[in-house]
Amino acid sequence: MLSKLLRLGEGRMLKRLKRVADYVNTLSDEIEKLTDAELRAKTDEFKKRHADGESLDDLLPEAFAVAREAAWRVLDQRPFDVQVMGAAALHFGNVAEMKTGEGKTLTSVLPAYLNGIGGKGVHVVTVNDYLAKRDSEWMGRVHRFLGLDVGVILAQMTPDERRVAYHADITYGTNNEFGFDYLRDNMAHSLDDLVQRGHNFAIVDEVDSILIDEARTPLIISGPADGASNWYLEFARLAPLMEKDTHYEVDLRKRTVGVHELGVEFVEDQLGIDNLYEAANSPLVSYLNNALKAKELFNRDKDYIVRDGEVLIVDEFTGRVLYGRRYNEGMHQAIEAKEHVEIKAENQTLATITLQNYFRLYDKLAGMTGTAQTEAAELHEIYKLGVVPIPTNKPMVRADQSDLIYKTEEAKYIAVVDDVVERYEKGQPVLIGTTSVERSEYLSRQFQKRRVPHNVLNAKFHEQEATIIAVAGRRGGVTVATNMAGRGTDIVLGGNVDFLTDQRLRERGLDPVETADEYEAAWHEELPKVKEEASQEAEEVIEAGGLYVLGTERHESRRIDNQLRGRSGRQGDPGESRFYLSLGDELMRRFNGAALEAMLNRLNLPDDVPIEAKMVTRAIKSAQTQVEQQNFEVRKNVLKYDEVMNQQRKVIYAERRRILEGENLKEQALDMVRDVVTAYVDGATADGYAEDWDLESLWTALKTLYPVGIDHAPLTHHDADSERDDLTREELLEALVKDAENAYATREAELEEIAGEGAMRQLERNVLLNVIDRKWREHLYEMDYLKEGIGLRAMAQRDPLVEYQREGYDMFMAMLDGMKEESVGFLFNVTVEAAPSPQVAPVQAPEGLEEFATAAAGQQGGATTAVREEAPSTLRAKGIDNQAPALTYSGPSEDGSAQVQRNGGDAKTPAGVPAGASRRERRAAARQQGRGAKPPKSVKRR
Repeated sequence: MLSKLLRLGEGRMLKRLKRVADYVNTLSDEIEKLTDAELRAKTDEFKKRHADGESLDDLLPEAFAVAREAAWRVLDQRPFDVQVMGAAALHFGNVAEMKTGEGKTLTSVLPAYLNGIGGKGVHVVTVNDYLAKRDSEWMGRVHRFLGLDVGVILAQMTPDERRVAYHADITYGTNNEFGFDYLRDNMAHSLDDLVQRGHNFAIVDEVDSILIDEARTPLIISGPADGASNWYLEFARLAPLMEKDTHYEVDLRKRTVGVHELGVEFVEDQLGIDNLYEAANSPLVSYLNNALKAKELFNRDKDYIVRDGEVLIVDEFTGRVLYGRRYNEGMHQAIEAKEHVEIKAENQTLATITLQNYFRLYDKLAGMTGTAQTEAAELHEIYKLGVVPIPTNKPMVRADQSDLIYKTEEAKYIAVVDDVVERYEKGQPVLIGTTSVERSEYLSRQFQKRRVPHNVLNAKFHEQEATIIAVAGRRGGVTVATNMAGRGTDIVLGGNVDFLTDQRLRERGLDPVETADEYEAAWHEELPKVKEEASQEAEEVIEAGGLYVLGTERHESRRIDNQLRGRSGRQGDPGESRFYLSLGDELMRRFNGAALEAMLNRLNLPDDVPIEAKMVTRAIKSAQTQVEQQNFEVRKNVLKYDEVMNQQRKVIYAERRRILEGENLKEQALDMVRDVVTAYVDGATADGYAEDWDLESLWTALKTLYPVGIDHAPLTHHDADSERDDLTREELLEALVKDAENAYATREAELEEIAGEGAMRQLERNVLLNVIDRKWREHLYEMDYLKEGIGLRAMAQRDPLVEYQREGYDMFMAMLDGMKEESVGFLFNVTVEAAPSPQVAPVQAPEGLEEFATAAAGQQGGATTAVREEAPSTLRAKGIDNQAPALTYSGPSEDGSAQVQRNGGDAKTPAGVPAGASRRERRAAARQQGRGAKPPKSVKRR
């Protein structure tokens, strides 16, 4: 129903876009008369007019006309009217649904140029590094011709290179890179370390893939943590003793486990604990769940292999071993314990954000895809993005044949090979889509037996695969590809002219960026030759029937099926598509395959005779709709829980930015001093009557924070011969706050004697950043465990989300209080010295500050060099100047499920226990010390 309502305004929007395109056309004659220099000068004119108050909407027709003409002069491609309509839809903040081959990449040039004029930056987001680099070079030629700067963000770039790229007018990159840079900027210890400059406008290519498929997997930056490996071993011992359906249940579809009451009691008896779900035992729930998942959901030689005493993940989509990649949240350690190999250090989350919340940071968001209509409701609900279906430039004439269903997979593949051989012999190019590497390699072996030359693509080597896809439309070409392979490159009948021209020029050593002038001259010389060769072959291919797309299995998402089909029939070319299915297919097995099998058995058809039935097509569509709905619910749930973290993240990141910018640092620190002293006084005077106050204890507590300079006796005029005078809470608080402020001024003077003017501001920045980062790290960990067990509240008729919001808020406020208290203690007590050179003898920290010293040795410590350089003299605080540990980056892969990881940071830092005694570490240490004897039973609470 929502989808139907969303489509009500489509007609009006298309008419509006058509009027824009018509107006742009009226300007074309005038723009065509301009010389190259005059065309380039238009950019400066637009910038001045915009600075003088003219809006980008007002500039749109002229800017689009200029960019359109530049594309023709540089690329020999003039955007069609429908592409101008798509470009306008993007500028107005919509998703432009443009079919495959309609020129989405060229379309994005127009709104990128227009918004680049604004000077606040435009981010063009693609699905992989190869496409980001390619588009920044090809489309960047147009922008550079018009005088705009173009940058690209690639995985292995240094922070300095990234900073330059972000300060360009238009920046290309992948969603993961943009997101990780945002998180890293919020872990930086100096303004000099920041690389991004805000989130103005993003154009997301393959928007359905990035905002829908990949949205289930958050971006996570993590560092080494205490693995508590004995607990992994303990639960690896318990898991085989527990019985499925008695102690726990497994949902294979959702890949989850749920522990029954009997299972909880079994674990409590085995561990000798009274209540598995009390706060002190909360981490054990995660160890238990991971051990059961390792037993039931992760199978050796399917999901992972064990080689040389190491557990290596196998990519379910490509079948390849993913070296260097590890499961998150203790899952990898649980599998290592199950397989009795060395358990490596667990990673602790340092920063995380979902793609949904990252992209909602942008002031304006737009996207392009060939298949968005099926997800229009989700795009509107989560991102407030409307979907505008842009008409095709030429009518679609592809013939989409009905599905053929076979009884067995073997019969299906025999029919597929026979069909392909027949097409190959008449010279028709064929693209065969598979759902896994295993099946694509099986088909490859069958083609080898039949002596059919072919290419196999597995979505791993993007550049090489783009080359193969570019020629997949040539006469007699047979290409076997997994779903994600070769994305972003058009299959053009006779061969992709732009790609083949670029390839020839690169073979001659020319580059669109490094040797721009020579490249441009050679491009216009070579392009007509390639076009001539390709057009002759294209006629032969059209005669043979155009590109034939053959799917060997239905994907769980209709969009992926539509993407595969959409490879054929671009720009009015003839083409054909068909899916071959069997009852053994994954989708059939998961949803109602038994009913279909029973029907086939009743018909008593031989294995090699397919059926075409509307009932089957309806059943498949219903199954796909169920999966899509299920995945939508998962993504919505992820977002609901992350929304709690998102509000907290905004508060912490805004506070960090204020500290980094040095905004009222002294006032912030003094506010903390006042708040902490007030909290101590409130605690000591809670009883209400002055004679009941324990001022001795209050003074003792305050002396651990700062050097108290007054005695409480004079405040109460208390001596041996007199009774205590009435002392109000306000008088006590005023005296102590004034004393603390005086002590702070004294501390500042001492530091300036040691390290010169500005030393206290430097210490404030270093201490506040270290404390805020460590506390936030601990908080992320605690929130993870809260979320892990919160679902059980539903058994007590409570809404888990509401409980998570309430408890998460309480934990966040407690964290903020703890942050203030620790910061004040460290500002007064941490040992500080001037450090004229890197070699400085260690100075003993005051008693009780070991925790801070180790905490500050966390990953952010290495960033303080830049901060120190800003002060006239170098200041060294005990424990702050340590190297950063190697960081691990985890995020969605192109298919949206598998996790991608790589290491960064200081490679010399050994993986080990991070500094700081968090609550989690204190708990783990306490449990390890008490492992010998079982703790006494207490009253059971559940």
